[in-house]
Amino acid sequence: MAAKPIYKIIFVNQGKVYEIYARQVSHGGLFGFVEVEKLVFGARSSVVVDPSEERIQTEFSGVTRTYLPLHSVLRIDEVEKQGVSKITNAEGDNVTQFPVPMYTPPGKGGDRGGAGDS
Repeated sequence: MAAKPIYKIIFVNQGKVYEIYARQVSHGGLFGFVEVEKLVFGARSSVVVDPSEERIQTEFSGVTRTYLPLHSVLRIDEVEKQGVSKITNAEGDNVTQFPVPMYTPPGKGGDRGGAGDS
């Protein structure tokens, strides 16, 4: 592995699948979020310009740290070398996952006798 690890993060946002690369990934300080720092994009010195990478680079310009909701992250891999960041359409556009709460605060579960009820 390289001295400085690179992480490939794949997540879903508004019906699109994002693939980004970063130097740091952690559970962060916000409950239910994955903290992604030091985003890495391809060098602009190449003659061929990739419009998909250009689009994602523009979207994340000026971002030093981003927090991704835990339920939107599909996969995080530590990779040996950086690939191309991109945004693609999710397969099965006619079906959208219903958002579900990751955590229900204690006492808010009604009278069903859940773990958080007193």
